[in-house]
Amino acid sequence: MKNILIIIILLTASCVQKSYNQEVKFVLDVSALKNIKTVGIRGEASPLSWEKDLPMEVLKKDSLYTITLTGKTGYRFTEVKFVVNGDFELQEKPNRKIIFDSSRKTVYQAKFNVQ
Repeated sequence: MKNILIIIILLTASCVQKSYNQEVKFVLDVSALKNIKTVGIRGEASPLSWEKDLPMEVLKKDSLYTITLTGKTGYRFTEVKFVVNGDFELQEKPNRKIIFDSSRKTVYQAKFNVQ
């Protein structure tokens, strides 16, 4: 019984993924749109959520919006979609996959609804 317990503990310990700090700066170009009231981002990892927009800040009115997120992760990528005036981009298309830079500082630039 002790041997089985030791094996389970070793297997569990080896499955833990190393985590590290990661900073991701998103810059979104919305210049092709009119009447912009809100710009946000949704995603799969905290502080992002698929249920609620995380508001982005104006970098250049009606043109560029940005947000920088910093956190600890064990993953090498995340998935997101941008939201303008409550409308999701890339309907019926895959999420944007953001692959983290090995420097741990990633800059991701995108145009709304253009993959």
